[in-house]
Amino acid sequence: MSRIAPRAALLVTLLFTLLFTLLILPFAPVSAQTIPDWRAEQWAGSWGAGPAGPPLDSATTVYNNQTLRLIVHASAGGSRVRVRLSNEMGSTVLRIGSAHVALRSGGGAAIVAASDRPLTFSGATSVAIGAGAAALSDPVTLTVPPLSDLAVSLYLPGSARATTLHAMATQNSYVSSSGNFAAAATFPTQATIEQWPFLTEVDVANGAAFIAIGDSITDGLRSWGNYNYRWPDWLARRLQAAGSSSLARLGVVNRGISGNNLLSNLQTGSLGGRSALERFDRDVLATAGARFLFLLIGSNDILNSTSSAPVSADELIAGYRQLIARAHARGIAVFAGTLPPFEGASYYTPAKDLVRQAANDWIRSSAEFDGVVDFDQLLRDPANPRGLNPTYDSADHLHPNNAGYQLMGNALPLAWFGDGS
Repeated sequence: MSRIAPRAALLVTLLFTLLFTLLILPFAPVSAQTIPDWRAEQWAGSWGAGPAGPPLDSATTVYNNQTLRLIVHASAGGSRVRVRLSNEMGSTVLRIGSAHVALRSGGGAAIVAASDRPLTFSGATSVAIGAGAAALSDPVTLTVPPLSDLAVSLYLPGSARATTLHAMATQNSYVSSSGNFAAAATFPTQATIEQWPFLTEVDVANGAAFIAIGDSITDGLRSWGNYNYRWPDWLARRLQAAGSSSLARLGVVNRGISGNNLLSNLQTGSLGGRSALERFDRDVLATAGARFLFLLIGSNDILNSTSSAPVSADELIAGYRQLIARAHARGIAVFAGTLPPFEGASYYTPAKDLVRQAANDWIRSSAEFDGVVDFDQLLRDPANPRGLNPTYDSADHLHPNNAGYQLMGNALPLAWFGDGS
């Protein structure tokens, strides 16, 4: 039994109540009127690339007190824009002294001066991006027409090693002479590059994103440079021409990396990159507005397969199932393409083709994808189903030509995307 008298007990209770009230007053909820509505702008990727790191067969490029003017081709348009920069494969801090975005003027490095917008990062005009990290710019008001070219200019005040880059851009970008030319309408070009260092995404407001993850066939290898003839580019054109305002708001983000594998980080040639399983969160789930995913990957796994390290169809299927599960867990619809034929290409063997055919049989029949395009059937030679149709063969018997890429981009049913919302 308590020894505290009733009045003393009441006094203690009142003191504890007062103390508790005083403690919680500083943490009382802020009026909802003062909290920004995070749903006001639904950002979506309009352009993107998968960073793969520097080429394996050459020294890493180092920029020093120079400006990069990186040219990208938007898919969906918008009135607000922001960019994502990446130092995810760097081992030291990446310092961006100044960054700008503008509409490109003509076919070179010049910009439309009136469209130039300085970018800030958490309000600052410069940003230091730590090793392994990324940075998202603050939004700026800029009318970006659909299917337009943008110039993202990055001034690198010190020594910057291009360890995070997309190595096969199939698009000319520009490097300046010494100095900060991020805002320059006329750009003093010292070198032309076909890479995208440090830049991984351009977003516009109020839309959704379709993401294509794959290897060199999605990356557009052997398509004409500077023409945007990759198969996702052809899909973007169709979305804009469909006459639907909702479909026109669907951005197309190309995360293809030449030499990329589904299962492992074994690299083909000098491009390579992390496996699709490893880079999935970064290149798909982290993409603004991710709503639809298309998988076309596995050919390099098969081509790189050896007698000592064989890759089976069952392993590929297990990889596909992982990506399906991870996307569906985030409410992302998953579509796929069957693997095109490649008889006559380097490393082709009949045994490897049997693996491709078994994987394709599962892709067609499993009903685990939300939709499938049979690129194998679409691109094969009617006289030899193990090889590409000569009409669509770029001559290496592995990659389509411009007409083949257009055929692929035209094959995706727009009905998959509903109203695009």
